[in-house]
Amino acid sequence: MNIVTLTLNPAYDLHCAAAAFEAEKENFVSVISRDAGGKGVNISRALTENDVENLALVVLGEENSLDFENSLKEDNINYLALRLRGRIRENITIHPATTSETRISFAGFEVDDSLCDAVFSALEGKVSKDTIITFTGSLPSGVSMGAVKALLNKWKELGAKIVIDSRSFSLSDLTEIKPWLIKPNQEEISHYLKREIASFEEVIESAKALHSEGIENVMISLGSTGALLVCAEGAFTAKPPAIKPVSTIGAGDSSIAGFAAAAKEGKSAADCLKNAMAYGNAACMTAGTRPPEPQRVKEVLSQIEFNNVG
Repeated sequence: MNIVTLTLNPAYDLHCAAAAFEAEKENFVSVISRDAGGKGVNISRALTENDVENLALVVLGEENSLDFENSLKEDNINYLALRLRGRIRENITIHPATTSETRISFAGFEVDDSLCDAVFSALEGKVSKDTIITFTGSLPSGVSMGAVKALLNKWKELGAKIVIDSRSFSLSDLTEIKPWLIKPNQEEISHYLKREIASFEEVIESAKALHSEGIENVMISLGSTGALLVCAEGAFTAKPPAIKPVSTIGAGDSSIAGFAAAAKEGKSAADCLKNAMAYGNAACMTAGTRPPEPQRVKEVLSQIEFNNVG
């Protein structure tokens, strides 16, 4: 079983510190970090850091791709680049000392539905039965959902297991595609079902409803209290130990990496959930989008509180 991550809409994530931020004024900032970002890249970083073989397919705008590729190489990520005319988008987050952060986002390259054909061709011979393919993050401007669904269905016909973690997909899209794994949070479940999901009992029932639609593994993030998984084996919760997080950015991506890593080893869905929580919790102990460190993953895994909830 191999793992392929897709990053069709990457970004440079630039974080800056400021004493204060005022609109319509000149603001002086200092750069905290500049990362080559994208949910698929984050998943590949977490897998690579923990010695799990994977392939990252990344779409890159030619005008500013050099630093992005250098970052992938520095992290020893095994990647395949699709290069397009245009720029990789850039996100600037300003963190004032005493007020809320301000985010400035630039548009990136524009594409059309032919991108999906190019992605399929690029991975020809690399996708087979039981290949795990993660489709995460937003769609690039110009790509239709119809083309994306056709792409995912072609891989499903080859026997691939599709992971989706993207707000670009509606509930009807998900029930049509029937991915192997989804990882919404409680707010996203409420959005999908168009009603507030407040209690834990409602979360379980909602997850069971999605599972009954043909989604094999429904993993719902519950924040600091862990996650719920509904699958063919039953319904389970996994709660990691309490920590003081350094950064929660990319923790959800790391949890997907943990789930996929355990599945690659042939572990049960319940063990995949535990591993997901270990990766996600360990990721919170690193700065920015840095991946979870193997020793911390092992430490957290030994402290997971696991329950069968039906």
